[in-house]
Amino acid sequence: MRASFGPTVTAGLAGAALAAWAGSNEWVKVTAPAQMPADLNDSPATTGLALVALAAWGVILVTRGLVRRLVAALAGLAGIGVIVTFFGHAGIDALGRAIDSEVVWGETEHSTTPWPYLALLGAVLTVAAAVAAVRLAPSWPEMGRRYDAPATAKPEQKPLEEQSTIDVWKSLDEGRDPTSGDQ
Repeated sequence: MRASFGPTVTAGLAGAALAAWAGSNEWVKVTAPAQMPADLNDSPATTGLALVALAAWGVILVTRGLVRRLVAALAGLAGIGVIVTFFGHAGIDALGRAIDSEVVWGETEHSTTPWPYLALLGAVLTVAAAVAAVRLAPSWPEMGRRYDAPATAKPEQKPLEEQSTIDVWKSLDEGRDPTSGDQ
């Protein structure tokens, strides 16, 4: 199961990156009498959701336990969102029909580029990797605890008479009372 960590994270990162790249490119080529607005030409929702998934895969690398599984689920939800934008972003064919139905544009010709299908492929890959991550994360390796916040153990303190002035000031800086004997 530990061997699944690298391929799963790589697949998730690759899928999210592909979806983000595809979402920022031209989805439909249109020949129209007037210039088509940019918001009909690409899918900013796809790009945004794919970037969320991409960031989540980065977080999965540095977290452990339940947090890792929750972030993997978030990556999966973002991937599902990209799939929804593929079918719901006025759809690919529906997008062309919407462009045709605009009275302002008159007659138009449109053709679909490969980008929406690449976004869909990346989203499916991201979702599949996220499902695997949620299932397999407990068996994956974790980062060492060396970089975690230090434990809140009380440092050993000398009696006030044996402390230097610097030690007393350090105690005060750390929020400890150097005069109390219960430290």
